[in-house]
Amino acid sequence: MAELFTPFTLKSITLKNRIGIPPMCQYSAGEDGVVNNWHKQHYAELARGGAGLVVVEATAVSPEGRISPNDVGIWNDQQADELAKIATSIKENGSVPGIQIAHAGRKASANRPWDGDDHLAEDDPRGWDTIAPSAVAFGANLPKTPKEMSHADIERVQQNFVDAAKRALDAGFEWLELHFAHGYLAQSFFNRDANQRTDEYGGDKEGRGKFLIDTLKAVRAVWPQELPLTARFGVIEYDGRDEETLEESIWLIKEFKDHGLDFLSVSFGFSTPDVNIPWGPSMLAQTAERVRRETGLPVASAWGFDKPQDAERAIAEQQLDQVLIGRAYLANPRYTYQLAKALEVENPSWVLPAPYAHWAGRY
Repeated sequence: MAELFTPFTLKSITLKNRIGIPPMCQYSAGEDGVVNNWHKQHYAELARGGAGLVVVEATAVSPEGRISPNDVGIWNDQQADELAKIATSIKENGSVPGIQIAHAGRKASANRPWDGDDHLAEDDPRGWDTIAPSAVAFGANLPKTPKEMSHADIERVQQNFVDAAKRALDAGFEWLELHFAHGYLAQSFFNRDANQRTDEYGGDKEGRGKFLIDTLKAVRAVWPQELPLTARFGVIEYDGRDEETLEESIWLIKEFKDHGLDFLSVSFGFSTPDVNIPWGPSMLAQTAERVRRETGLPVASAWGFDKPQDAERAIAEQQLDQVLIGRAYLANPRYTYQLAKALEVENPSWVLPAPYAHWAGRY
């Protein structure tokens, strides 16, 4: 048996294999943030594809937390009621339903990637004011200067995360991921360039980590202990301070673990446009293995593990506990079958539901 196809248990949840589909923004909701038929069909199709876990895209905890006007939200009950249909569909189709809750911070109020991937114009009625730890713009295609968050803003956003977690639980999601990566609000608090505060939320790693730790603690208090609480976090920036950033990130992840985090999706910071990322297969494998070894947390990563042998090696060599594969599933929602065939799994078609497996394997 390929290690990739062994079960993985975390708290009360057992995944049928080590393959997860990570959050992938569809930018296809209306401005009310409610999922529609596109999302319902999309997630049902992914779940039928045989992965153990399907995590719904970055779901905004407030209107200001959206990346674009077309993002999915979970700041009201109508949104949660429709998301519940997706959670049910994912589970009925054979995967564990997860959801990522998020706040985009200074990267909010932007066009969809295929419409420019830049900040909405100041006179665009669809736009809104952005917030961040400091009044420092991201730059490049996102030049809008955000408002520096007051203590009241911080408390409000943390409550937004708590309320979103409660709604996600009521909607039937069994795996919750906090989006602490990719230059969005939480990541920007930890990044020393984005965060220039002089109060208790800035300065040294303890100050810059306070928003993330406090948010995690608040969510953990309302998310059941028997269900996995996870985070996606950018542990490295590739901005020339890699070792220092990674050491500080590992310190913070240990704090996360002490305060109830169960699992980490290892990613990049994407906190500044001035970076030199070494794109390639299994590019975060060694970094993720170090995080796993030094923190004791199980980990996953979503960058460059889509090839069968790379995915299998990462699990077999205990660099990762789970492989996250995104784009390959967009191209082929039955990609689990391709992985199983390539790794010579016995009766590979049966990684799919029976109505597909029987006929795919018969002839």
